[in-house]
Order: sequence, then structure tokens, then C-alpha cells
Amino acid sequence: MIVYDGLGAVPADRPASVVTIGKFDGVHAGHRAVIDRLRATADSDGLAAVVVTFDRNPLALLNPEKCPASLVSTDQKLELLGETGVDATLLVAFDEAFAAQSPEEFVRRVLVEGLGARRVLVGSDFRFGAKGAGDVALLGELGAASGFTVDVIDDVRPDGEHRVSSTWIRSLLDEGDVAAAEALLGHVPSVRGVVVHGAARGRELGFPTANLSPESEGLIPADGVYAGHLIDGGVRYPAAISVGNNPTFEGVPHKQVEAYVIDEDIDLYDHVVTVEFAHRIRGMWAFTGIDALIEKIQSDVDAARELLA
Repeated sequence: MIVYDGLGAVPADRPASVVTIGKFDGVHAGHRAVIDRLRATADSDGLAAVVVTFDRNPLALLNPEKCPASLVSTDQKLELLGETGVDATLLVAFDEAFAAQSPEEFVRRVLVEGLGARRVLVGSDFRFGAKGAGDVALLGELGAASGFTVDVIDDVRPDGEHRVSSTWIRSLLDEGDVAAAEALLGHVPSVRGVVVHGAARGRELGFPTANLSPESEGLIPADGVYAGHLIDGGVRYPAAISVGNNPTFEGVPHKQVEAYVIDEDIDLYDHVVTVEFAHRIRGMWAFTGIDALIEKIQSDVDAARELLA
């Protein structure tokens, strides 16, 4: 997949395209249904399959107080889009100048002059242009005058009622239901970050952990203990993962992600690793003594090993 970092990076000799537009936070099952249709249309019409997305949630600029945490970072999003098989992604800086464009300017600059769009795929609630002034009907009118057609893609509703959305997935992760979140995402929820030095309590207890930097990418699920994997340099290790402030000890930062690689003792300091959350084992508990804590950690590790077998 080619990544165009802004309209200025799109070459003048780019091929005509079929385009879809959106935040694509999490690149979830609903997004993938649109992208599957995008690729099929591109193949049948001899066009390039192009995704247009943004370097941030537009609400981060337009209404920061109401902007939710992102499921994935921009880099993670681009990697997930690359796995879908699209030909190119145009990454747009959602700044004040972009937000101020009229619907007509958006269509002319991005879809017509920028990408040579012949077909555009959007959801029924698609809005564009300053203050969301443009809707699907207007897009169709502008397309008819500019040489492209508009296809409206139905929402994905796995239960027949609720549509897959980043909001629904975010709610599941906030509850710790990583298995249900995975079903909607189409991939395992994960975070990525640098392994940093911690207080070494895990090693003292016999369970050395890789502690992720607080600046990790991706939405961390609810406090608790999980079974999953730690990925380092393409190698996947089964892991028991703790998320939270570790209530047994003082001074542990909230939302600390610690991964114990099962049956391995490897040096991961300063490595950039990915931690995947496949199953929730339990919530976060406080223990009155170290012996009880060690016993429970061993039980958690055994449970993780069994779940991942």
C-alpha cells in the first residue's frame, strides 16, 4: 500500500480511483466491509482502491471536550489499512484550513483534482465540508457534475440491530470484554509501546514483566488480568498481562500494562513491543499478603497458558 502524506504527495500521473472516506479508527469489521466492496469495485472497474483518512479524530480540533480516546494510533491505523489490500491511503492533516473547506472545495480538491475519483463509497450518515454542511445527497449531485458516482454502503449489524462502530468497541474495551471487541474489530485488541524499567516487583516475585511506557499506542482495556501475546520483532510469545494500578503496592501509575512472557526469561528493555489482549481472566484485586499474591499470579499464568494453548 502506498501512503500519501497529504494531497501534495499524490503524483500527477496517479490512476483514476474508487475512493472511500472516513476516520477508520480501529479498522473494524464495518470498515472492512466497506473496504471489501472498495476492492471489488476497483477490480471490476479497473480503478485504484484508495482510502482517505485523517491524522486525528476531527473532534480533536472541532470539539476536543467530546473527542473520545482513539482505538489505535495513526501508525497502527495505516498498518491495519495496509493489511486490507487497498492500493493507497491518503492521510489528510485535519487542521483548521481543511475543516474550513466548503463541500464543493472538498470534492474538487480531494476527490476530483487530487484522486481522479470515478466512484465514491460512503455510509448513509456521511458528512463533509465545513460544519458538516455536505451530506450524501449533495455528494451525489456534485459527483454527477464532476464525473463520479456515489455508492451508499449499508452498516454492518452482527446482531441484526446494532451497527459496528468504534464507540461500541470502545465501550467493550472499557468493560474489559476483549473477546467481544475482537469479534467486532476483526483483529485482536492491542497496544504498542517501549518496554521501560519498572519497580522490578514482578522479578522479585518470580514473574518478571515487560512494563510498557505510559505513552503506548492503542486503547488499553479495563483494569484486570488477561491472556494474550507479546510480539517482539515478529516473534509472538504467550503472555499473562496485567492492566491497572496494582492495588497491592503503592506508587504504581494507573493503566500500567505489564506482560509476563510465559516460560521465557528474555531481555526486552527498550524494545518496541505489541501486547495483544485475547481473553480476560479476572478483574484487578488487592491482596493482603505477598504469599496470596504469588499464589494468585501463578494461577493466572496457568489460566493464560491453558487459554492460549
